[in-house]
Amino acid sequence: MAMALKIVSFLPSATEMVYALGLQDQLVGVSHECDYPEAAKRKPIVVRNALDLAKMSLHETDAAVSERIGSGGSLYQVDEDLMRRLSPDVVVTQNLCQVCAPSGNEVSQMLNALPKKPDILWMTPKSLAQIFDNIRELGAAMDRSPQAEDFIERAKARLERIADRARTASKRPRVFCLEWIDPLYCSGHWVPEMVELAGGEDRLGRKGSDSVRIPWSQVLEWNPEVLLVNPCGFHLDQAVEQARTLASSPGWSDLAAVRQNAVYAVDASSYFARPGPRVVDGTELLAHLIHPELFDWKGPSNAFQSI
Repeated sequence: MAMALKIVSFLPSATEMVYALGLQDQLVGVSHECDYPEAAKRKPIVVRNALDLAKMSLHETDAAVSERIGSGGSLYQVDEDLMRRLSPDVVVTQNLCQVCAPSGNEVSQMLNALPKKPDILWMTPKSLAQIFDNIRELGAAMDRSPQAEDFIERAKARLERIADRARTASKRPRVFCLEWIDPLYCSGHWVPEMVELAGGEDRLGRKGSDSVRIPWSQVLEWNPEVLLVNPCGFHLDQAVEQARTLASSPGWSDLAAVRQNAVYAVDASSYFARPGPRVVDGTELLAHLIHPELFDWKGPSNAFQSI
């Protein structure tokens, strides 16, 4: 009988895919950010932040990350000794966002240090369809294609049910998803697509491409009726903290979302920022926040908080 392939995941989203496909016993190493499901926290950590972001403000974090990337530095440290000991057959990483996980050159350097070269699965999705493609690729690489196809089929059916119900709404509210507060960033990649499926419209979002800095004047001009604070990489407590700082922004109290009590902080790490299985849950959450008259939220109570 062939030996089971050993996997190392540098990505929280990929770690969630590994568990979704029942491959957890073959997962031998993860990143420090792989915190779901709970069992993933007990796996050996092979990669950590090179910067101590916990001690920085949002503005300092943005500046430090920009400076480090601009000078060609790495945001992550890979434990090469541990990687040699674990000797994985497959490493899952990404080339989408240098802030999200080791990418490109760092992975090449790490591979050069390993006596046995693992296969690399690059996950760089920019849409929901590409997230499902990544699950399919992981399934194919690990001899779990039927499980992957079954998962994708069920996920797509859930998204279709959301979209069908959202189409019965009397209107599509103006939505704004804020991916960073200081400086302001709009949403990008798959998030505007999630908003569309959930029955909203986010004209400031950039579907299928990078989120970018935007001036506050554009938010005032768009005048969202539902405003979500979903800061990349943060769970609910930190999102709530950030959302409250927005109240001092000029024109804040005139926004339709503020007047209608439709400003929400959400657990971005769990439901929006990670291109993994839970983006479907995130779409269900969005549908509830945009159209509470049509959708209930049956997920965890700490997924969102009204601001």
